Amino acid sequence: MVSTDTLAAFNAASPEAAERDVLACCESGSFARRIVGGRPYRDPAALQDAVTAAFEVLTWDDIVESMNAHPRIGDRVRAGGWSAAEQSGAASAGETVRQALAEGNLAYEERFGHVFLICATGLSGQDMLGQLRARLGHDQDAERTVVREELLKITRLRLAKLLDP
Repeated sequence: MVSTDTLAAFNAASPEAAERDVLACCESGSFARRIVGGRPYRDPAALQDAVTAAFEVLTWDDIVESMNAHPRIGDRVRAGGWSAAEQSGAASAGETVRQALAEGNLAYEERFGHVFLICATGLSGQDMLGQLRARLGHDQDAERTVVREELLKITRLRLAKLLDP
């Protein structure tokens, strides 16, 4: 839950600082501009409503812009960053699972033309691998719907981390 004290600081931040923070949660310029431009938010629920509304109008190009900032599941990522913590289940998986994730990532990228995106927080490497394999069976439209939902989950989690003291 977003603290009202931190929400007040977010509301009062310069547009540049607020946009930089929002981009750390979802690297879509269109998304960041919508969220920053909607300030001030009266309460955490209003901010969450704005996030939902912004996601409803993001184009596929906006989604791809954000996905391009995400590392592959199972790749080594910068320690201390959000992706490292979020993907800890993949990092701690055994060699067999890590190798299967690497192979699955390549198959997924060949099929869909972008990285496999999943809200990895709390998932084991085996969980992620199972989802990757299942999603390889999706058609393009079904997968785009799932990607949008996963990116929204990631964005909500990161925004909560950003604004929670």
